Amino acid sequence: MQIFEIKTHKIGRTYSNPHFFILNKGLNSGKPLDKPCPNCFVISTTSRANRESLYYLCLSLKVGQYFGYYLKGSVIPFIGISDVKKVINTALLNYEEQQWQLKVEKLKKITAFEENLQQQLSTISKLKIALLRS
Repeated sequence: MQIFEIKTHKIGRTYSNPHFFILNKGLNSGKPLDKPCPNCFVISTTSRANRESLYYLCLSLKVGQYFGYYLKGSVIPFIGISDVKKVINTALLNYEEQQWQLKVEKLKKITAFEENLQQQLSTISKLKIALLRS
């Protein structure tokens, strides 16, 4: 089982251990982030490998909508820190190292492909604007 610590992120705070952030407000609650935002938790780990593994675990939990069950609030939905910890710990109980490594590699490839497509769409949009302005 992996060791991690989850806390509420405070703006301006820096972290020395490997870490990533999890959005805690809005419909994207549970989404892992590399850079902090005002409404997020920070997950600190003991090593880069644990950070990488937990990051992609949280990404798969977000895509699988496992955090959605725990959303509270009527106007701006949010998720509590204890609920995030509960979801991650439950997922870690079902964690199988070999299968997970294959899934992480596939998730990395899919994420890179998705970023590439988003960049292409952005370039096409800029090209349209340039075409119409000339």
